[in-house]
Amino acid sequence: MTSRRHFEPIVITGIGLTASVGSDRESVWQAVREGRSGVRRMDEAFQREFGVKIAAPVDCEPESPGQIKNTTLCLRTAREAFADASVDLSAIDLDRFGCAISGHMGDTGGARYSDGSAQWRHDALPPWWKQWFPNTSCVAVANHFGLYGPRISHSTACASGLIDVMAAADRIRDDQCDIALAGSSEVIHPLFAAGFQAMRVLAHHDDPAQAARPFDRNRNGFVMGEGAAMFVLERLSHAQARGARIYAELAGYRMMSEGHHITSLDVESHGLAHLIETTLRDAEVAPHEVQYINAHGTGTHQNDIVESRGIRHALGPAADRTLVSSTKSMLGHLINAAGSVELAITTLALRDGFAPPTMNLTDPDPEVGLDCIPLVGRANKMSNALKISVAFGGHMAAVALRRWHDAASDYGDPRPRIAA
Repeated sequence: MTSRRHFEPIVITGIGLTASVGSDRESVWQAVREGRSGVRRMDEAFQREFGVKIAAPVDCEPESPGQIKNTTLCLRTAREAFADASVDLSAIDLDRFGCAISGHMGDTGGARYSDGSAQWRHDALPPWWKQWFPNTSCVAVANHFGLYGPRISHSTACASGLIDVMAAADRIRDDQCDIALAGSSEVIHPLFAAGFQAMRVLAHHDDPAQAARPFDRNRNGFVMGEGAAMFVLERLSHAQARGARIYAELAGYRMMSEGHHITSLDVESHGLAHLIETTLRDAEVAPHEVQYINAHGTGTHQNDIVESRGIRHALGPAADRTLVSSTKSMLGHLINAAGSVELAITTLALRDGFAPPTMNLTDPDPEVGLDCIPLVGRANKMSNALKISVAFGGHMAAVALRRWHDAASDYGDPRPRIAA
């Protein structure tokens, strides 16, 4: 296997983030650090519309009539990522600027108002192509900012957000672009909700904030959430040429699949263990050098046990010293956006040297057997972290992040400006 270290590094220079606990990157991160939950009981109208009693939604207004919520969230976080990275679009070759935003469910609400003719009853509803195309937000964001490099939009269930970040990095690596915007969004959708209800995987609790309980013996499923995250990714020389600030390097990444079952996982976790091992090998990181893992951590018994087993198989004795947490305990499960939102949180954990907690973990499942950071996060100066996504359909992805270090960097100034 050729190590990615033999290629020019791909680095993260900007992050945009929104979720149920905050409208921007730093407010979301502060809430996650403090263990605040965005899960709440929904009103009767929401319950009738979407079929769920508790959720972790994002409140936002469309920026233009008929704009679907996914696009609103993507535009909001894209602007924040560009500002964070100090991107001046007028000074960058936009033909070399890629855009990779995951596919999403369409806004099918208009179907309820169709009278069978070619006209919708409400002019404010999105046109049909925005109702159904899963790449709607990718196209809208790329067109809005004039990004004319490669456009990529994967639909790989809960791994989508992570896989599109990886795909953008590969397009930079194979010289189709120098810089890219990458990420994903998620909005609660009645079809998703109906499917999860039929699977009986949605959590319930008298106190909504305590419903999501990854790795806890009393878990009973996950909570649906909303949010988005966007990254500015660049080849190192491009970032250096414009004096960018760097969060971290995408040190290694891999995706693979297991042909086990559409929703069930291999209980022996051979595939996940192999994924983690090859990702670390790609990054040239030894198991004992992994200080933090942001787990997929859905709060279902199957996922928690299989994922923890895969981590232990891959890391061996080092697993006992590795911090692992699931931020779905606060943000809910963001499905298509889970990978990108949780990668953003992992990046910020590296930046600040702080591993976020797993909330509601009051009775850790002994079958898990890992340090899942119950209830209170921990200060921990870190250089290497791993983000894992495990999705329906057998999609699995992992990204190894290396915190950016140079002579000027320390934890008092976590994002040093690098020399041009």
